Amino acid sequence: MEPPTESDSLAMALARRTRPRHGLRRALGWTAASFALLIVATAAAGAVVVAVFLRQPTLFVGCDPAGAHSRSPGQNSFLYASDGTGLGSVPSPWNRQPIPLTRMGSWLPAATVAIEDRRFWQRGSALDYQAILRAAVADIRARRVVQGGSTIEQQLARDRYLHDPQPVISRKLEEACLAIELRRRTPRRLILESYLNGAFYGHHAYGAEAASRTYFSRPAAHLSLTQAAMIAGLPQAPTMFDPVRAPVATRRRRDEVLAALRDAGRISPARYAAAVRRPLGLRPGSRYRAIRHPAFFEAARRELVQRYGARRVRRGGLQALTTIDERLQGLAETALGDWLRAPTDPSGALVAIDPASGAVRAMAVRGPSGGHLNFNLATQARRQAGSTFKTFTLTAAMEAGIPLGSVWQGPSSLSIPDRQCRTGNQDWVVHNYADETAGTMSLLQATAHSVNTIFAQVALRAGIARVADVAHRMGIESPLVPVCSLTLGPEGVSPLEMTDAFATLAARGIHHRPELLQRVTGPGGAPLGALGGSGSLAIQPDVADRVTYALSGVLNAGTGTAAYFGRPAAGKTGTAEGFKDAWFCGFVPQLAACAWIGHAGAEIPMSYVDGFAQVVGGSVPARIWRAFMEPAVSPLPALPLPTPSSVSVAPPSGARRP
Repeated sequence: MEPPTESDSLAMALARRTRPRHGLRRALGWTAASFALLIVATAAAGAVVVAVFLRQPTLFVGCDPAGAHSRSPGQNSFLYASDGTGLGSVPSPWNRQPIPLTRMGSWLPAATVAIEDRRFWQRGSALDYQAILRAAVADIRARRVVQGGSTIEQQLARDRYLHDPQPVISRKLEEACLAIELRRRTPRRLILESYLNGAFYGHHAYGAEAASRTYFSRPAAHLSLTQAAMIAGLPQAPTMFDPVRAPVATRRRRDEVLAALRDAGRISPARYAAAVRRPLGLRPGSRYRAIRHPAFFEAARRELVQRYGARRVRRGGLQALTTIDERLQGLAETALGDWLRAPTDPSGALVAIDPASGAVRAMAVRGPSGGHLNFNLATQARRQAGSTFKTFTLTAAMEAGIPLGSVWQGPSSLSIPDRQCRTGNQDWVVHNYADETAGTMSLLQATAHSVNTIFAQVALRAGIARVADVAHRMGIESPLVPVCSLTLGPEGVSPLEMTDAFATLAARGIHHRPELLQRVTGPGGAPLGALGGSGSLAIQPDVADRVTYALSGVLNAGTGTAAYFGRPAAGKTGTAEGFKDAWFCGFVPQLAACAWIGHAGAEIPMSYVDGFAQVVGGSVPARIWRAFMEPAVSPLPALPLPTPSSVSVAPPSGARRP
């Protein structure tokens, strides 16, 4: 006959303990006795089945961690600026950043083992029978659950694999079975690492790194003895030991962990005595809440979701290096803040794009009184483009073969009887700004001075449908209705779209989709995506060059002279009807940018902003654009604008030369 194994002995010992003692009912009462017997019976049953499993493991062929569905709370996705500085974490109900055990410092693993599983490194089995007996005795004496006998392997198996509600005994048996298999297949250090990376520490923090950042604003590797002891004590009851809401209970639990470290010989009695006198010293962190440059961050997050899906972004541990340039972003925010200071000032947005790649280098939004808006004015607002839309009419005219030197009449108002432009039986009547008479001039001059009555005629000759098509090819994604007034910009477009279109001109007709993500990697560092390709030809280079040549006259001697800053640049002003929106969009060969201002909540006429009684594109927006662009491109060489091959007319008289 074989000698009894350790499991057999434990089972027999537990069986003997279940025999009723004389007076038990009288000592504990019916309820306490039943509770105690249930605990002991459960432990005994678990030990017996474990013993059976150890002799006949084939009875548990379904107990396979490799084949079981592993549950994970996921991990955070983070966004970074192009220089690697953090922008923020994608909001998630689970804050988690898995790290190797070597980056958790020495105190947190030691404290966790001391309080959760003191024989973790010494015992040879995944189950600690001494702990089971000790816990059962303690629970009976206290008439409630005061100790647990579960090992770290059991806790890891329970948290990772046991999902559905089960009867207590069945769940305990499966937990024990999985724990034994985990221990058999997995090195001890990896088991502890997995447990510490997945344990719930309260306040949405899963894992050691998230807990350390949440409670002490530091990485786990830098935790002190008392900080690590506090965190190690939380998984047993994160709500009961909530450091924020229950500091007294949390400190008491921390001191229990410190006592366990002392009893295990990890700290001296003197160090223990000094440690328990220290306060909790919480420094709640904002790593998982704080977001820098919120307008850009939200746009980049949306781009991530569009590419990889909401669930993966929220739980997948993506690392996204974005295109934002911290220096240019700071300049954009400063330019808006300097010109829109008063509480009554309108809102504003400024977007800058690298024409060579479509990379969005800056996206600044200023809400009313400098406040933050939940609505992204740079990407989601659809505002009237005003005369900046004439850029597309001019491009369509170049494609239609209308020369810049062609001569046009620009009366103060013009009635156009064309059938496609009529409203009912009424002809379309176009007015110039302030009803001034422009007289006879070339298309080049009409561009510089933004003459409505001339551009209405040009749009009809080039074709309204062509104007809408050109706008879409150059980067406008908003729907456009091909009506005669389209050239005057009544349709709603976003600052991002307009910047994209002007970047197409700066790239000599090559359109790149606006990109906010430079590189995206998965949790293991595997590359998932990178900045887009070579772009596509939207308009012919010579067409783009002629339009650029005409738009340079806007800064040199036209409506946008306030934007001129001493180097070759091109751009266009825009003012919506009733002064409700005002724009300036422009570029140098290396950078395109658009500045827009208007009231965010409604289309309200703007007046008396920074001393301007009526706000037009050539006033505040042009100055915002210059305040951004001049320092933005100062480190770059002053490149000349491309020279058109087929222009036979000189720039408008009085043009400035850099």
